[in-house]
Amino acid sequence: MDTDDPLDFEVEDELLKSPPVNNKRKKIIGLDDLLQDYYREQDKLLEKKKRETKAKTKAKKIKSSYDDEDSKEAKLTRMVEKCHSQLKAFGEEKEIPPWGVKVFGEKKAFPTLEFPDLGSCNLLQAFLNNKLNSMVELTAEKGDIFLEGLLVNGWLSKLAFLCGHVEKPIVVWAFNTMLYSSKEELCNSSSDFWCAILSSGKEGDQAPVKIDWFPEYTDLRRALDIYGFLFKFSYNSELNNLDSDIEGAPPNIRAWIRYVIACCLIRSKKAIFSTVEAEEIVEIIICLFLDRQFEGLLVLLNDCMEAIVNYFTDVEWRSSCENIAKFIACRVSKDLNCIQTIECISEASSRCRQLRSAVAYQTLLSCFDGVLSGEEILKSLTEINLKDKGCDFYNMYIHLVLTENWVLSNSLIEENPVIYEMFCLYLRHCSNLISATNLRSYAPKVRHRASYLLHFSIYK
Repeated sequence: MDTDDPLDFEVEDELLKSPPVNNKRKKIIGLDDLLQDYYREQDKLLEKKKRETKAKTKAKKIKSSYDDEDSKEAKLTRMVEKCHSQLKAFGEEKEIPPWGVKVFGEKKAFPTLEFPDLGSCNLLQAFLNNKLNSMVELTAEKGDIFLEGLLVNGWLSKLAFLCGHVEKPIVVWAFNTMLYSSKEELCNSSSDFWCAILSSGKEGDQAPVKIDWFPEYTDLRRALDIYGFLFKFSYNSELNNLDSDIEGAPPNIRAWIRYVIACCLIRSKKAIFSTVEAEEIVEIIICLFLDRQFEGLLVLLNDCMEAIVNYFTDVEWRSSCENIAKFIACRVSKDLNCIQTIECISEASSRCRQLRSAVAYQTLLSCFDGVLSGEEILKSLTEINLKDKGCDFYNMYIHLVLTENWVLSNSLIEENPVIYEMFCLYLRHCSNLISATNLRSYAPKVRHRASYLLHFSIYK
């Protein structure tokens, strides 16, 4: 071992190790280095200012776009306000309520349905003793279930046709069930039973069924009274409250209408209603048309209207048509409801068209005080200044629709050249004297309807 070599413990001891020799020389910072650092800092500051300037410019552009949008919105608002003020210059437009009247008020309690004594009914006894009963095994102990089962399954009407006779207890029970049962199936089955036995004998192979009891009109009227029908309603805001909490008519009203139709169709065999009663039924049906809750029954109501109008004899109809028209004209208000009254009367038959014309005419007479004839009505209409700012185009529209139906639904009017020419003059006034730029409520409707009638109804 060489004496100059370090010992083993000297090699392992870190403190005894000689520090490494740094052969690098310290760099001397010159003027050029300082300048470079200075310019580098200036570039950074300049870049920072550019970013800040760019951000400010972008913010100004966004603010400017917002200002432009606000300016456009303000400009549009000013234009709308200007148009509104110009329209307002024509006069304040009144709020026009939709058509519709509540013709049913508070209902009364339905009467209790009493089942007949089955032991006293020969019809049912014959069925119980028949061999067919062995198939269904019905007994008379449970009379209500027994009779309802016969009714719903159609056996009751079949028995009536087989026997050719229905006793009073059965028909009374079936009638009351039709009008007052809360079970829809029973109500409809009772209605089918009555329609079947009333129409018996119409077909050649079917003999008429003898019925021991016929309901009177007072029974039908009593049912409407229990349903809450307002026989003497006058049009006012309370009754016209379409959002009323009062519940509407019960579903039995459908069966009531079907029964009336069946009674009307057998007029040649039996006159069930008197002339006055038939007139009141027409008035009731028209009132039902005015209640919006019956819009789902329009087809059934139309069928009933056709049937009851054709129920009258020719002699009866001459006076009854005018009586009905006068009653309706007095009862219905002179707004959109009177138009609905006219339009609910079908034009399918000559009698319905005659009634439509009569109702329109009587309503027009009630619109003008002191007017007693058709010529005076048309003269009053043609004398209206349509260019006057105070002209009520809403009433003009109502009068136009009423006049149209009065004249065009009555074939006899065409034989009166004076009335016809005055009507044509009235249409020309409405079509030509109302400016196309007149934007008041109902002014365009009057002008367009009059123009249409001139081109497609008068000179066709």
